[in-house]
Amino acid sequence: MAGSYPRPLPRASRTATISAMQSASFTREELLSNHAFARPHEAAGRRLHGGLDAQGRYLPPRTQVREPAVRAWEQRLVERGGELLRADLSLLPAPLFPNFEQQKCLLAHGLGQTLWNTLTITGVIEARGKILAEFPAPEFADVVEDDLSETATGHLRRGLLEAHGFDEGGAPDSDLGAHDAMWFAARDLALGIDSYPMPEIPESIGRPDAGRLCPSLPIGHEMMLSLLANVLLIEIRAEKVFSFVQALLRQHQLFRARTSDLELAHEMIARIRTDEAIHVDYLRLVLSELRTFTFRGLDGSRLPGTAVLDPLWNAVVQWHALENPRLARAQMEPVLRARILTHPEGAAILEEIESLADA
Repeated sequence: MAGSYPRPLPRASRTATISAMQSASFTREELLSNHAFARPHEAAGRRLHGGLDAQGRYLPPRTQVREPAVRAWEQRLVERGGELLRADLSLLPAPLFPNFEQQKCLLAHGLGQTLWNTLTITGVIEARGKILAEFPAPEFADVVEDDLSETATGHLRRGLLEAHGFDEGGAPDSDLGAHDAMWFAARDLALGIDSYPMPEIPESIGRPDAGRLCPSLPIGHEMMLSLLANVLLIEIRAEKVFSFVQALLRQHQLFRARTSDLELAHEMIARIRTDEAIHVDYLRLVLSELRTFTFRGLDGSRLPGTAVLDPLWNAVVQWHALENPRLARAQMEPVLRARILTHPEGAAILEEIESLADA
């Protein structure tokens, strides 16, 4: 039944009082620390990260200190006269393809492979996020004049990147499933295990290398900035996927699964969505901080952060907002058309799908 699964705690009740924090400098161990879970997180036959409190509400992994730390760094940014970068769904106006009504049409005619593929690809790409825990991130103190000791930027290599990577693909010393396993659980609950063959997985969904955008910096630092910007836009786009899939799962008549399984699938995505909020927040904060700093160029020049960050950010937004959706749709349309036409009523279904297209 709707509402029968535990809901996450409101942010205010999870976050420590920022004003009570004397310092905004944290150790790696603190940023990777968990809440004292009352019960483990188990669902759909899987042991998963995070846990439940005494009331059965979901608590994300590694947020006991990480979340209040991000709030403290945000407060310090504002106190320095900085502001948070605008980074939300308004940057990505292109609709998903197939759109909501088209996806409903496909499911109504028993054509669930498109949704099954979407959930599978999402899970595989989430697992790739583990690279953040392994990426040889450079130290920004080497190219920034400002004191980074009480900033999110100064903690990238002190737990922030590791925590993010472990959230996506699992911690190396743990057998608990992470976001990849949670997406697969949602998929299997709604559409069945091994219902369709494994889809082709895109090699990358980030902006391809198109030449240097920050030639005044060492290449390693530019690569890090590009990675942070791309991951932030991917996380923001994921928010659109979350709400899209959750709304579909509320259309119980379109699925053959039990209502209880559909509700649990919905809850799995809600929990991933809760976990991802801290990713968007810290990535946006790091890029916002970097815009306020003064960089040292390779030639010894002093550069304002806006001159370094803004050209790169604008190029990455352009890719994710316009170029990538066009490319993805051009690749998807002939595949979807061929899939529909294998159905005995394929021609009529295709006509219906085309009538539901976005303007």
